[in-house]
Amino acid sequence: MKRVNIRDVATLAGVSYQTVSRVINDRPDVAPQTRKHVLEIINGLGYQPSALARSLSQNRSFTLGVVTAGLKYIGPSRTLNGITQTAEEKGYTLLLKELPEFDTNRVETVLNSLLSRHVDGIIWHVPEIGDNREWVKDRLPGLPVPIIFITMHTQENLSIVAVDNYLGGALAARHLLDRGYAKIGHISGPLDWWEAQQRKAGWEDTLAGAGYPITGHQWVEGNWSSGSGEKAILKLVDQYPEMDAVFVANDQMALSVLQYCRICQIRVPEDLAVIGFDNLPESAYFWPPLTTISQDLIELGGTTVCEIIHLIELQRKEGTFPSIFKRIEPQLIVRQTTRRA
Repeated sequence: MKRVNIRDVATLAGVSYQTVSRVINDRPDVAPQTRKHVLEIINGLGYQPSALARSLSQNRSFTLGVVTAGLKYIGPSRTLNGITQTAEEKGYTLLLKELPEFDTNRVETVLNSLLSRHVDGIIWHVPEIGDNREWVKDRLPGLPVPIIFITMHTQENLSIVAVDNYLGGALAARHLLDRGYAKIGHISGPLDWWEAQQRKAGWEDTLAGAGYPITGHQWVEGNWSSGSGEKAILKLVDQYPEMDAVFVANDQMALSVLQYCRICQIRVPEDLAVIGFDNLPESAYFWPPLTTISQDLIELGGTTVCEIIHLIELQRKEGTFPSIFKRIEPQLIVRQTTRRA
């Protein structure tokens, strides 16, 4: 069966193929009645525009390069979901490259591979860990396409979209203080991660500002996994026995804390309040249901796609583009683990 092409549509609609092209590309210079008529013909014929022809005609690939790592973790995988959904809505395909490890500056091969495939822009979806941004100062100045980094500290001339992790830590600490808790411990994520540093800093600064300066025995480091949460709560209870509440840097580790409390017959929240971070869909079904800080990672991914497309359009029109910084604010979700009578 012959595939319907743009000229078939134009012939049946009684217009030029250029007019059909303008309709397909949603150009404004088409009369409303003509647009309506052409769309009816397109739908009737089941015509599917050629992505390749579109790319050639506009001298662009409509492809975004996405560099990621750690998809076994819930955060990176949910953010990638948001990237994928929004890219599809915007008519872009994705070229995905996964780094074998987080803490690497060996990125030349990955960048060259993306650029050789003529991506229009790059999303760097790798958490900032240690010094794994060292490559930026040498490689970024010569990059011919826009690049946006997800979740890292602000840097001059870099485009970044990030959740405000510091605010999230502060919200958690403030909520516990407002509930009457004063001896508030913390189980952090791995502190070579920028996100973990920020969540801990928000907790620490908020308590210090309320007159409760932090000492070293009030926190323990985990690694995001439920197993590390179990080890952390055992250590934290031993070194901070007077603790009446704990802010846990993610919901996976908080689940271990709730299990520990159940096994040891510690009442939550009467004896120990617990607040997590992430708002995993399952956290509402933990027992007791978990109070948590919600970061909308689908929104984070989708916002990043919208911003990179904006920079791509600016580059095409003006030959240059500014750096942008956009912050996604987390929200407090209150459930039973902090509802003190």
